[in-house]
Amino acid sequence: MPRLLVLNVVGLTPRLLAHMPALRRIADSGFQARLDPVLPAVTCSVQSTFLTGDLPREHGIVGNGWYFRELGEVLLWRQHNRLVAGEKIWEAARRVRPDYTVANMGWWYAMGADVDWTLTPRPIYYSDGRKEPDCYTDPPELHDELTARLGTFPLFHYWGPTASIRSSQWIVDATAYVLHRHRPDLTLAYLPHLDYDLQRHGPDAPEAIRAAREIDTALTPLLRRAAESGCTVVVLSEYGITRASRPVDVNRVLRRASLLRVHTQDGMEYLDPWTSRAFAVADHQIAHVYVRDPADRPRVAALLAEQPGVAEVLDAEGRREYGLDHDRAGDLVVVAEPEAWFTYYYWLDDERAPDFARQVEIHRKPGYDPAELFWDPADRHVKLKAGVALARKRLGLRYRMAVVPLDPAPVRGTHGRLPTDAADAPLLLCSDPTAKRDTVHATQVKALLLELGLANA
Repeated sequence: MPRLLVLNVVGLTPRLLAHMPALRRIADSGFQARLDPVLPAVTCSVQSTFLTGDLPREHGIVGNGWYFRELGEVLLWRQHNRLVAGEKIWEAARRVRPDYTVANMGWWYAMGADVDWTLTPRPIYYSDGRKEPDCYTDPPELHDELTARLGTFPLFHYWGPTASIRSSQWIVDATAYVLHRHRPDLTLAYLPHLDYDLQRHGPDAPEAIRAAREIDTALTPLLRRAAESGCTVVVLSEYGITRASRPVDVNRVLRRASLLRVHTQDGMEYLDPWTSRAFAVADHQIAHVYVRDPADRPRVAALLAEQPGVAEVLDAEGRREYGLDHDRAGDLVVVAEPEAWFTYYYWLDDERAPDFARQVEIHRKPGYDPAELFWDPADRHVKLKAGVALARKRLGLRYRMAVVPLDPAPVRGTHGRLPTDAADAPLLLCSDPTAKRDTVHATQVKALLLELGLANA
């Protein structure tokens, strides 16, 4: 029975594959196909489609986060698998083979998934406010096995200004260990390294080529081990990253129109979704706009449609056309033009910004913030301040790592809208030439993996 290793190399496109000899060998021995994503082309939505074969209207993952109407809160990067509706690939496989085993090494919504081995980044949140690197595993003993061999999961190299190859290298090494020690039938590994420098510097920058070579080098021993053990290898990507040059402050547009409201504490302004007539959850090149009164929707749609950088404003019919007609989605969904992307900023004066705005705080910000990848270029002492904060942390004292810029100008790469150029589209590579096809839609990935993984079952 074939074993299957699925590597999610985020941001992989034909442009970058040219600099990645180890991955090119997969395509040369098997096949390479264009992979058409769903809208929005962001991590959580596309991964959920890969694993269920469904569109967001069915599995419910309309972005990396959304407004939880039942809670009155915007929440991004939740982790529990119960948020994803639909039949997952391992459930389908077990209808054919009840003993089918699965390892999830970092794919999203890992917690609570009915798989055999789970790894996901998970900091330690101490009661005094400190955040320390760590990960979550199931079974629990896998945590100690991995950290004894590889050291503590390098969380601060997984996201933020110090994000680097170290986190993806750790996941590669952890995947190699689980693949060898436990021999799962299906191993899923998530490798985010290309996200970093492509968003920092742009997909055409020399740093993008360097990042492609780094992840290719990191993967080479794992690919060799997979070939030696008879694994079929599939490499895929959720999206391609394209140039970014035009940030669009969609929430500030709504605020200036007296549609978005804030409340103030200690001089800082916080988004007030309960009383706002309209506000946006910005997610790269997509923004979900929640409009409290249906009578306001035409006005809000017209206001946003006239903004520079906005390509489309999807109403109920538009959301249905793209498979985004789910209760979690915004009443309107805004799609950016090429090179444009949406900020989450809602304050009009940086002196009134909440303190988390200058920190890496993915769970507190009511939208995605790619500026978290940067040291604030306007602060000459930013790294010194970071060093002082780290010293306080090591002494067990409270600290604030306020290093993130409030100016979105440094961001050079983005994604989320559907690709218009095949060179910027994500890829699927497979080491088995018998499954060859030229194009694979994200909804077809599950069926392809079941075909490969259950051959001769």
